[in-house]
Amino acid sequence: MASYNRVVLMGNLTHDPELRYIPSGTAVTDVRLAVNDRVKRNNEWVDEATFVDITLWGRTAEVASEYLSKGSPVLIEGRLKLDQWEQDGQKRSKLKVIGERMQMLGSRGGGGGEGSRPQQRDSQYSQAAPPANDYGQGPPQPPDDDIPF
Repeated sequence: MASYNRVVLMGNLTHDPELRYIPSGTAVTDVRLAVNDRVKRNNEWVDEATFVDITLWGRTAEVASEYLSKGSPVLIEGRLKLDQWEQDGQKRSKLKVIGERMQMLGSRGGGGGEGSRPQQRDSQYSQAAPPANDYGQGPPQPPDDDIPF
């Protein structure tokens, strides 16, 4: 029987990412994402938050630590992982997400919480013309003639 383990979550960080490095030199950070859902209870809509622990590795962890902070909106794609351990003679377990892809959301100049991204640093994107699309063409241009209506 085949299996498929993918998770896509969009929400806001509940605290600032804290970057650390394991002995091999790989970057790692643990973040918590608040994902809101709207449910109807007693004929009234109520917002319900779910908090999900996410571990980011490598360059993704470094980028998260550099550009994100508490309240930052982010989309995470990854896989579920069950951690199991024993503490004080009791077996414990925790389901978390291993983040494999991260997309920062919000505007570049602000509006995405305190941790929104700074302006684009790469000069190739600061040119007057927008970058080409997947087909090698720029954005569609309106026709030069007047529209007859």
